[in-house]
Amino acid sequence: MRWQRGLWCNDMVRPVNTEVRLRYLALAGPTASGKTAAALAIARSHEVEIISVDSALVYRGLDIGSAKPTGAELALVPHHLINIRDPLQPYSAAEFATDARALIADITARGKLPLLVGGTMLYFKALFDGIDAMPKADAATRAAIQAQALEQGWPALHAALALVDPVTAARLNPADSQRIARALEVYRLSGQPLSFFHTRQAAACDADVLLISLEPQDRAWLHQRIAERFDAMLSNGFLEEVRALRARGDLHADLPAMRCVGYRQAWQYLDALDAHQARGLDHPWPMNELRDKGVFATRQLAKRQLTWLRSMAQRRVVACDAPDAIDKVLALAQAFVQDTSLPADAR
Repeated sequence: MRWQRGLWCNDMVRPVNTEVRLRYLALAGPTASGKTAAALAIARSHEVEIISVDSALVYRGLDIGSAKPTGAELALVPHHLINIRDPLQPYSAAEFATDARALIADITARGKLPLLVGGTMLYFKALFDGIDAMPKADAATRAAIQAQALEQGWPALHAALALVDPVTAARLNPADSQRIARALEVYRLSGQPLSFFHTRQAAACDADVLLISLEPQDRAWLHQRIAERFDAMLSNGFLEEVRALRARGDLHADLPAMRCVGYRQAWQYLDALDAHQARGLDHPWPMNELRDKGVFATRQLAKRQLTWLRSMAQRRVVACDAPDAIDKVLALAQAFVQDTSLPADAR
């Protein structure tokens, strides 16, 4: 069996030992598709270290709402790129690609198999296709954009973005303030549209890669799991977790960390609660409305994740709603390990 070759590198990446054959296994899927269970099953069968591919798990304090692995799960196998940022600190796809490449090289050099697990498809794309380093956030530029938005409104700034970066503007909602602001910031700092950085590819390095994609045959199965998981999060103290983050006093709703699915809806709920309590009024949202908004937003996220995955022709699909899903994942992983353990000229 032949596997996809193509671990992309650029000048941001630390030099690697070219005598070590780079290889990694990737496990992707929409939210609630069973990635953690499948990854731990692989870890029980092979010497792996897990590299998280999740834009929420990088943040400390975002535990319940991100479905972060438990302490017991984290203790079963080494995990990387979890709890590496404070919610105030952004973490970009380019940073992920750099960190992941370095970890892949290090784990491979130590004779273990890197296992990349997650559902942040932009991170996978940055690793698979390469992404140029974008300008870092600039407080003065961002403040100027926010001031302009207060005066003109975000739809007007979306229209301005369309003039300089029509590709990015076409995929953004005119009310998506965080992404519009970032796209305008990148253009004002670099003179290049955001789409310029997303489409340029870096040079390729040679590596053995298998991408296993967990995808449901029945979308209703995934929707049910999403609803059950969100209910469990609420029961386990998710709203209290968001209250604690708000109580810090230095976080706000427009931070990337606080715009993660679930956190954004909970923050809005608590904003409305505070405003109405200050006026002696009842809360305008019943708890079940928060639940419905969170479940709907998570379903929309899953839909986007599946769209990303279906554009990755190299993936090997496993039906995550099949009773033998984990067995099939293990069979693919085993075949990959056996194949990549052979000398290159014997494959």
